[in-house]
Amino acid sequence: MDPAPSTSTQSPNALNTSPSLSAGSPPPLSSASSTPPTATFRQLTANQRQLKATHRKLTASRSQIDDLTKQLKLNNFIVGALVKDLRRLKNPTSANQIINDPSILNYINSLPNETKLAIGPHKLLLGHSSQMGSDQLYLPIGGACLEYKDELTQYMTYTVGGECPVDDVFAQRLMLKGCEPLPKRRCHPKAPAGYINPTPLPGSLWATPPDTSIVWDPYTCKNYQCLIDRGKTQGFSDCKDCFNLQGREKSRWLFDGGLYYGIEQVLSMKPHGTIRIGLDIGGGSGTFAARMKERDVTIITTSMNFDRPSNSFISSRGLLSMHLSISQRLPFFENTLDIVHSMHVLSNWIPDAMLEFTLYDIYRVLRPGGLLWLDHFFCLGHQLNATYIPMLDGVGFKRLRWNVGLKLDRRVDENEWYFSALLEKPMS
Repeated sequence: MDPAPSTSTQSPNALNTSPSLSAGSPPPLSSASSTPPTATFRQLTANQRQLKATHRKLTASRSQIDDLTKQLKLNNFIVGALVKDLRRLKNPTSANQIINDPSILNYINSLPNETKLAIGPHKLLLGHSSQMGSDQLYLPIGGACLEYKDELTQYMTYTVGGECPVDDVFAQRLMLKGCEPLPKRRCHPKAPAGYINPTPLPGSLWATPPDTSIVWDPYTCKNYQCLIDRGKTQGFSDCKDCFNLQGREKSRWLFDGGLYYGIEQVLSMKPHGTIRIGLDIGGGSGTFAARMKERDVTIITTSMNFDRPSNSFISSRGLLSMHLSISQRLPFFENTLDIVHSMHVLSNWIPDAMLEFTLYDIYRVLRPGGLLWLDHFFCLGHQLNATYIPMLDGVGFKRLRWNVGLKLDRRVDENEWYFSALLEKPMS
């Protein structure tokens, strides 16, 4: 599972409330065990009331400052976009003019030959294409690749036709900086030693793959037992118990209550058999996809390899995985998917503007009547009313289910919450 807040929550009978929520106030202070004189007691009571009032004012002020800061950032973003649009109107350019911009061509020409060959441009053998509107082709890479010339050059340094460097961690860090997709390379990935055929379906869904199925060089652990044992260690580690398929993973999404939605209950919201294909964003070790496959639903799982072989593990289970970050546009055509699910990943760690673009992209790929299942979305109390409810409503989703629960692994006065929601893209 991709980076996300801690997963400790209430019991399955989590608080079920309306979407509207106000920030909590601290618990009342306890009075002394012995009864003071009347005057002193009245003064203490007055002090307590004043302290509570001051706390409420500070909380409200902090909320207002957060909202104003977000509004200022949004305004700056809008102004910047308008300035760019005005410049384009004053200086209209064609696609070919942009491609042939001297600064871009000079940058490309300054790159080593292999990098230059990887990103183009390449002249079309048959000349100008009316479908493309150009006579040359650029291979797609993330825009931020141009900001990290040295790192891009390092990534593209290898022996053509030979073995690729084992640089998974470096390559993923480059992706997370915005260099996504990375350029293609003309080398072979290192092969696992002693590779054997995978376990056949359906047994592979709940079988730990053999250690010889992957290359362990990029990871701290050097076998799957080490990954399983992580779940027994103290402290928080993202997805630390998700490789133990006989532990908590075995019971996920099998029951329904409060913040926890069961797969059977979600599927029953639609006519039988109409939920067929979908996406799990940041799906950890692929258990959501495994549960869905047991019900003849095909789910593609996106995941990052944060010191764990998530994508290899998912594929070993006989499931489809994609090494894709939350920043990337979803590689699906519009109005095609039946369901999109995300547990913890879509939460308040994502900047608001980026999250809104992501939600609109999910809306784009969902078919009419398709479902967005937000599973344990983490936020602060004031953010729920001020940011996320208006954002979801603004995108256009219809609420089918909505549950809110206090996050219990921190102090209550931290005002941290989860909400789970089943949202529908309208039919028209």
